[in-house]
Amino acid sequence: MTIVEKILAKKSGKDEVKPGDNIWVNVDVLMTHDVTGPGSMAIFKKNFGENAKVWNNEKIVLVPDHYIFTKNEHAMRNIEYVNQFAVEQELKYFYPPFTNKYKGVCHTALAQEGHTRPGEVLFGTDSHTCTAGAFGEFATGIGNTDAAFILGTGKLWVKVPETMRFTFEGKFPEYVMGKDVVLKVIGDIGFDGATYKCMQFDGDAIHGFNMEERMTICNMAIEAGGKCGIIEPDEITVEYVTEKTDKPFELIYSDKDADYSVEYKYNANEMEPVVAKPFNPGNTDLAKNLGDVKLDRAYIGSCTGGKTTDFVAAARILKGRKVAIETFIVPSTVKVEEALSKIMIDGETCMEIFEKAGCKIGPPSCAACLGGPIDTFGRTHADEVVISTTNRNFPGRMGSMDSQVYLASPYTAAASAVTGHITDPREFLGWD
Repeated sequence: MTIVEKILAKKSGKDEVKPGDNIWVNVDVLMTHDVTGPGSMAIFKKNFGENAKVWNNEKIVLVPDHYIFTKNEHAMRNIEYVNQFAVEQELKYFYPPFTNKYKGVCHTALAQEGHTRPGEVLFGTDSHTCTAGAFGEFATGIGNTDAAFILGTGKLWVKVPETMRFTFEGKFPEYVMGKDVVLKVIGDIGFDGATYKCMQFDGDAIHGFNMEERMTICNMAIEAGGKCGIIEPDEITVEYVTEKTDKPFELIYSDKDADYSVEYKYNANEMEPVVAKPFNPGNTDLAKNLGDVKLDRAYIGSCTGGKTTDFVAAARILKGRKVAIETFIVPSTVKVEEALSKIMIDGETCMEIFEKAGCKIGPPSCAACLGGPIDTFGRTHADEVVISTTNRNFPGRMGSMDSQVYLASPYTAAASAVTGHITDPREFLGWD
């Protein structure tokens, strides 16, 4: 069996499962937030009772993060609703906004707070829950009705997915980031090429990445239609997780004779910076071929491109330079924000570098990645052409239906911010 099949077999109490099997799975963690949480909670109350209690108040992680820093009354109503639910249910892991418990973007916060653990099953009412597959667990997004059922029972009816395997042997060049890797794969198979399949990423090059880069790769499995992304755990995984939690976990691996629906093999040494053009993440080209694309804005942030590693990469490019276009910096979490005020590059913190470069720095949240209310930080309002480290570039995704979004790594986004047009980051720092 593959790692995903083994995890699902274990969590369904079976010795073996195969793709296509429909099974009841016991859930380890359910995550929800301010956008999808109210709907899930309302359905739960309607079907289980107004005074019903959730199946386990220590296995639900509630992370408001999407529409936080806005005056929009509907967004504030959602936050009030989930606050009330958390109090009623005495949820142990609730991270409320406007308090010292606020964390920021759910997918980064889940990892930072120790809620992502190898061998477990994690469901979330957000399509990018697949981020947590970087930790060697089955993690996927679900709808409000499924989440309501889990709230009441701790179980979910799941079809076992087939697994596609993507192996990167060798070593990635210094200028290649996790975003380039996953955009390359999505460009190869198409934005629906992995529909309801697990995307397993393997090879020495993948395991040479830190956990944040692995999270970026698994985060965008959904952009190819994937049910989940996953990377087998190793010593880097174990070190990260044990620093965050003392809860026990099990390391699970695919059998050597596991059956994959298809296998792709790549030479990591030959990878180059990749960009996804409007209007889907599979519409890719190499950054070096897009120099004629003039930009109005750069955006560095989100669960995909707003982690500490992402900003350190951007700071390396922006050090000693000025941006030529509006450039928004949005840390995904409070912990990322704090790190950027401490990490030094040649005598300056990353935050100091961003400020001196002329960037606009926003508070930790999802911000403009999902568009949001009209006063959302970094949101598009007209026909802006944007290069962004976010995960999705469908029409209207970052606000305006008339804007155009190009997806890229933090290196490429920062380099492009300096020049005002899409720029291969190899033009900076003397890279070949």
